[in-house]
Amino acid sequence: MRIHLGAVGRLKAGPERKLAEAFLERAASIGRSAGIAQVHLAEIAESRAATAELRMADEAARLMAGIPDKAVMIALDGAGRDVTSEEFASLIGRRRDTGTGTLAFLIGGPDGLSADLKATAGLRLAFGRMTWPHRLVRIMLLEQIYRSVTILVNHPYHRM
Repeated sequence: MRIHLGAVGRLKAGPERKLAEAFLERAASIGRSAGIAQVHLAEIAESRAATAELRMADEAARLMAGIPDKAVMIALDGAGRDVTSEEFASLIGRRRDTGTGTLAFLIGGPDGLSADLKATAGLRLAFGRMTWPHRLVRIMLLEQIYRSVTILVNHPYHRM
């Protein structure tokens, strides 16, 4: 299985980018032993359309264009389902075990994801009810993907 992370906005050089790259590399490295062939991050530029609705539609079209065929989409959405790290790892493991080719996680920009994109997603996932900066959510998601992989292979990173 592959994991694709599509995100609006580009992380600039600095601590955010370094942290995101570190979790991406860790997840990709240990992921192979968990049956995850690739963890890929695709960043798209924020839309410059005049209204929030037009920006979200433009960004959704570009996010969708980067998703591999037959991928299962998971939209990051503040109104989505809240799960524990163990439940998240189990979700990834079940998808891997049932033959899902690609899990595609989608993170919107400052305006969020379009309603159409969220309706198309197989799951809407939240990181709690607080509002988080979309760039920080990217790092949090990459860390949780890495944590999930370590849970799946019984690596000591995840301790309770």
